[in-house]
Amino acid sequence: MISSDYFNFKVLKQSTMSNARLGLIHTPHGDVRTPAFIFCGTKANVKGITPFQLHEAGTQIILSNTYHLLLQPGIDVLRKAGGLQKFTGWNAPMFTDSGGFQIFCLGYGSVCSEIKGIKSAPTRKTLLTVTEEGATFRSYLNGNKILLTPELSIQAQIAFGADIIVCLDECAPHHTSKMFTAEAMMRSKRWASRCLAELERSGTGKQALSAVIQGGIYGDLRRESADFANKNAFDCFAIGGSLGITKQQMFDITQMTCEMLDRKRHVHLLGIGGIPDIFNGVKCGIDTFDCVSPTRIARHGIALIKASEKEQSEYGLTKTSEQDPSTKKANNININHSRFVGDTNPISFNCDCYTCKTVSRSYIHHLFRADEMLGGQLISLHNIRFMNKLMEDIRSAIANDTLDKCQSEYLD
Repeated sequence: MISSDYFNFKVLKQSTMSNARLGLIHTPHGDVRTPAFIFCGTKANVKGITPFQLHEAGTQIILSNTYHLLLQPGIDVLRKAGGLQKFTGWNAPMFTDSGGFQIFCLGYGSVCSEIKGIKSAPTRKTLLTVTEEGATFRSYLNGNKILLTPELSIQAQIAFGADIIVCLDECAPHHTSKMFTAEAMMRSKRWASRCLAELERSGTGKQALSAVIQGGIYGDLRRESADFANKNAFDCFAIGGSLGITKQQMFDITQMTCEMLDRKRHVHLLGIGGIPDIFNGVKCGIDTFDCVSPTRIARHGIALIKASEKEQSEYGLTKTSEQDPSTKKANNININHSRFVGDTNPISFNCDCYTCKTVSRSYIHHLFRADEMLGGQLISLHNIRFMNKLMEDIRSAIANDTLDKCQSEYLD
């Protein structure tokens, strides 16, 4: 499709100092100003947060997960409901992934962590086989076998009614050979062709299809994947697959891949949302990002702040942020820390979110100690607003050619 009355992408300004750019994604459910962050509503909700609260915090677009929605509530329920927007009450743009990433995470265990350069214990494997036809896996709900084909993934996403949908792809983990990575990339290309054909056959014409750029850490494989996507009628691109095992490798692969892609189309970076990663991605030309992290860490008591805020260097830092070599200072505080028992300050004096205007760190600390779910909700609201304000500041900085200064305010 590439461009229509329902979907199009326009570059509003190209930075003269980097590949950063301002853009506008037009969808049937509204416009998205880019660069933008897409919050993950995995099972058709951002945990503990209402659509109204998302809007109030400046959210433009959210993501739901095809894998989980395919299992529950299922295609028929969402089709009868009229799609995700009507089902959830979120009357704004939505993005759905293909479902493939979750299958391969479960199949390879640690692939999700490897893609983001994180080492962790492997998860229980539910992927059974991957063939040219599709991926067979067991439902984590009832153990039933399900074959997810490119056609089924597209049919599901059509029923869900998301504005931007994604081709089914095979995600190769970092530790596999170049041959294995090449085979997965080639299969992803063939699956993408089937996805495009299925959307043309049964689609409504109101959805934009994103090709996934695979190839792992190998430049020649990334080039082949990008060339295929450039030559076909995909509306946008999503950079996926393993981005290496270090931050620098992630940055290098992101930049390399962006330079290979048609600059007239919208580019998304899948599953990446760290603040240093966002600044790097924006400078490479990434338009949108998604990640579960802002709300996931909130439910564990971690609140996002600018690194320049004085209090973060004094107390309550998480071990992860303290050890992050890509930043000079941390971008969060841990409200579980005993330092906050009597702290009557807001999470951040510079934040205009409901939480920071209403309650103290001490109160939120109490909620976590008392195991009250409101604590996680309050920090989630703050983190959502923080990420939206970050993207607002980035857009303003691109417009004014002050992106380096903006980055320094957040990271130094």
